[in-house]
Amino acid sequence: MHVHNGNLYDVRERLAVSMSNGSFITRKRTTKRMEEANEESALLKTQQIVNAGGDGGAVVRSPKRGMVSSFHISSHAPKDSVRRLGEDWLSELLSAKGLSPMTVSSYRQDIASLATFLEESLGEDATARDALALFDDEQILLFVVWLRTRGDGKRTLSRRLSCLRGFLRWCEELGYIHNNPAELLDGPKLPRLLPNVLTQEEVLRLLDAPDIRTRLGRRDKAMLELMYASGMRVSEVVALRPLDVDFQTNMVRIFGKGRKERIVPLHNRAAALLEDYIRNTRPDFSPRDSKVFLNRSGLGLTRQAVWKLIKRYAAEAGIDRSISPHTMRHTFATHLLEGGADLRTVQILLGHSDLAATELYTHVRSDILRDVYRHCHPRNAPDADKG
Repeated sequence: MHVHNGNLYDVRERLAVSMSNGSFITRKRTTKRMEEANEESALLKTQQIVNAGGDGGAVVRSPKRGMVSSFHISSHAPKDSVRRLGEDWLSELLSAKGLSPMTVSSYRQDIASLATFLEESLGEDATARDALALFDDEQILLFVVWLRTRGDGKRTLSRRLSCLRGFLRWCEELGYIHNNPAELLDGPKLPRLLPNVLTQEEVLRLLDAPDIRTRLGRRDKAMLELMYASGMRVSEVVALRPLDVDFQTNMVRIFGKGRKERIVPLHNRAAALLEDYIRNTRPDFSPRDSKVFLNRSGLGLTRQAVWKLIKRYAAEAGIDRSISPHTMRHTFATHLLEGGADLRTVQILLGHSDLAATELYTHVRSDILRDVYRHCHPRNAPDADKG
């Protein structure tokens, strides 16, 4: 393989040292191909590096390409390049598969990383067909090490490999490659972190933090109450429109990930505050946008603006730990489960397609668990010992 510059030479050297030191941990594979593979194969080495906690050496972060976006670079790339081919795939994901713009934006960065790697390996003039034809098990091994040396952690690497599998699968369907070398490669095993959850007393302090004597305070009060009442993601909150809320039934229509629609009820207090804001306060912002929550210019709030607001109100409420908009969603789910809601109901309210995602919230307090046990176990009944 021709090396376009010194970067991949360094990667090969680091890989050789890391493997000779035995610093990577092998995880058993159950597929027939992996069972038959020689333990020195590129695919097994790649899996070892993916599973490893570190990168086998010091992290060397590559310089960024100024402030030019990945979209700008890919849209101006040659038509037969990997970048443009990746953009075609992303367009299909956005329109046909219904993925969210945020997910597509993340995948665009992943395709850009792949394209940069291939350009460093084969030269910038290599076409997508030529580059992908040479992208085999050994190339994936070098690509994963290259990502590690650039500072990718396990979560970023997991997303990049997921993107790579999907992109190469699509390329295989179009005939650019004859098999997908990434199909059998697992993502790294990620630690399962417990969500950051507020206590009920902390939630009340946070909800009372906005100054409702001002229009901004009334807006923020309605927004915080809505988030705690519905468990909405911050992206769903900023996308909400007045027509999505039915105040006769106190129901809100939410468009979640992949434009999946769900209907969530609101309790009376949250609904009343939201209705009062929309009818009496929102017009004061001179709306120039169809969104519910507006900034001083009459445009919809951004996710970053909501994040900053919650940080500020948490500090004012005396909450001395780091919280984010997603903390409200975690808190909503946890408090529902502690109040007796079943997991399936919480799954529907959160808009999770997989129940496993909701099981993260089963970390309810031990005193709640003891209460449920005492009330529900048949052998714990007062007359259980009789007869």
